This record gives sequence, structure tokens and C-alpha cells, in this order.
Amino acid sequence: MPKRVGTTDPEGVDYGWVMQTTFVLTIVVGAPAVALLSLLVELGSWSARANFAIRVGAVVWLCIGIPVYAYARSHSETST
Repeated sequence: MPKRVGTTDPEGVDYGWVMQTTFVLTIVVGAPAVALLSLLVELGSWSARANFAIRVGAVVWLCIGIPVYAYARSHSETST
């Protein structure tokens, strides 16, 4: 059995959890949002489609990431 390299005991916000949760929720919410919103916009080329997906995805990422961080922060303060 190899020796254990190290452990972590994060104080405050667990940023790994925040990043993973934001990533998963952004895909789950963002993919349908981009698909639905793309029906309303004329996207003539692949570059226009990619640009649209990046712009909508960035807004979705911010709208999900900020509340996830706020939840983690409030949860970490109540558990200490």
C-alpha cells in the first residue's frame, strides 16, 4: 500500500465543488437554452453559430456560477 500523499481540509468555500457543480449545471441548462434560442436567430454560417453558442453559454455560465458560489458560501458559513 503506497503512503498517503496528503489530505485537504478546506476552510470556507470548497471551490472544487463550486466548479464541478457550475460545469454540470451549465451543460444541463445551457445546451437546451442555446438550442431553443438559436431557433429565434438567423445563423447563416458555422462561425455565426459558434459565436452565438459562446455568447449565450457565457451568460448561462455567469447566471449559474454566481448563485452556486453564493450557496456554497452561505452553506460553509453555517456549518462552521
